[in-house]
Amino acid sequence: MKLTRVVTASAAMAATRSRKRKTAELVELLRAASADEMPIVVTWLSGEVPQGKLGVGWRSLAALDVAPVAEPMLDVVDVDDVFELLAAARGAGSAAARTDYLAGLFGRATDDEQGFLRRLLTGELRQGSLAGLMVDAVAAATDQRVDLVRKAHMLTGSLSETAVLAARGGEEALTGVRLEVGRAIAPMLATPADDLTSAVADLGPDVVVDFKLDGARIQVHRNDDDVKVFTRTLRDVTSRVPDIVAVVRDLPCDTVILDGETLMLSDDGRPRPFQETMSRFGSAVDEQNPRLLQPFFFDCLHLDGVDLIDLPLTQRLDALNSVAPQFRIPSVTDPTPMQAQAQFDAAIAAGHEGVMVKSRSGVYAAGRRGRSWQKVKPVHTLDLVVIAAEWGSGRRRGWLSNLHLGARDPDGGPPVMVGKTFKGLTDEILRWQTDEFPLHEVSRTEYTVFLRPEIVVEIELDGVQRSSRYPGGVALRFARVLRYRPDKTAAEADTIDTVRELLPGQ
Repeated sequence: MKLTRVVTASAAMAATRSRKRKTAELVELLRAASADEMPIVVTWLSGEVPQGKLGVGWRSLAALDVAPVAEPMLDVVDVDDVFELLAAARGAGSAAARTDYLAGLFGRATDDEQGFLRRLLTGELRQGSLAGLMVDAVAAATDQRVDLVRKAHMLTGSLSETAVLAARGGEEALTGVRLEVGRAIAPMLATPADDLTSAVADLGPDVVVDFKLDGARIQVHRNDDDVKVFTRTLRDVTSRVPDIVAVVRDLPCDTVILDGETLMLSDDGRPRPFQETMSRFGSAVDEQNPRLLQPFFFDCLHLDGVDLIDLPLTQRLDALNSVAPQFRIPSVTDPTPMQAQAQFDAAIAAGHEGVMVKSRSGVYAAGRRGRSWQKVKPVHTLDLVVIAAEWGSGRRRGWLSNLHLGARDPDGGPPVMVGKTFKGLTDEILRWQTDEFPLHEVSRTEYTVFLRPEIVVEIELDGVQRSSRYPGGVALRFARVLRYRPDKTAAEADTIDTVRELLPGQ
């Protein structure tokens, strides 16, 4: 397959907001790809490269001045081969080698192909092929059931691997994918509820109501003495959390996969600030001040050779209680409305975010599929993407301050701006922003630095109102920064539809 075919499809998807049209374009492209080309194309159009980090940044690409060719000549495999060379370049002379590889690649690319490659290599390729849309396209292109492709993607955590299974092995290969202890799976997520009463009424009467902790999501795997700990984004942080590893290694089982949260607690048992919990993932343990992370588990996906994800939550909780009852997140089962409210009040009084209401009959499914998990918080909060920041004035002169906030486009386009805020920014946060934001810079003017949509921030707000000022037709009311969410990617930010649901009367 020629690279130009992929470039044309990417441009066509970027030009429409229609999910149906994006999917049709993807299906046509994937059907034209060979079994070897399909995983490469799938990964590219998901905004990534199969090789992971290539050691190429926007500065090195900006310095690259190579004239484009007039006629397309590059194949998909040609480009992938160069990416392999870039990924393998290490040690002395690697920077010069990468420059040579890039110059050779760009010297064989047309102008449009060069633009595509620049966007792909800098994380700027946003034509709307989100994971859910790509899963649907892979299923259609390979004539496989979408539920099988979706589950295989959840269990492998890899779109490219899933595409290979669907294209080469079909239904037999997809159904043969099993939960593998030691390999992270995509986590199940909750949808926001309007309030506690509606969440319980929607899912009741057979529900559990868990504390929603102000911590970091973890997924732990144990196979005998081998323990692995993954974050919400499936990053392996095992070496940085020996305290959690020790807890899991002492559980009375041989193999287990647990889903939960972890956080640091003060001496009085209240949660430490979220930033302290997250910073713990990036630093070694100080023996004089260990700052132990406390794990709290709310689900069990595998226990001693038995996979549990297809069983109802009730049975998964029975397994959890059999192996780690002392680490079970605070929870009540089948509460009355009064008991559910008491659980919510207790969570808030203890310094946590709120509660999670879960259907006891629900199975485990990655992402926000359905509403069998619903989260209830006392105030409106949104996870939004920082798309720009303005230089401050007065006391904030010299610091990047006022944030431009965007909601995720569910159809895969760039974030939709919904407001600005400079409230809630401490000196520490301002200092961090000023150091960190330029690392994500796309361009700047005299007053504003524009960023790649990579940084997620949790915003507290009083509500939203209709507004013609912003392209989404809504604007945040009294928005203020609660915290940054390094545990979340921009693909997990709240959508513009979620923001619109906060409009009065919705």
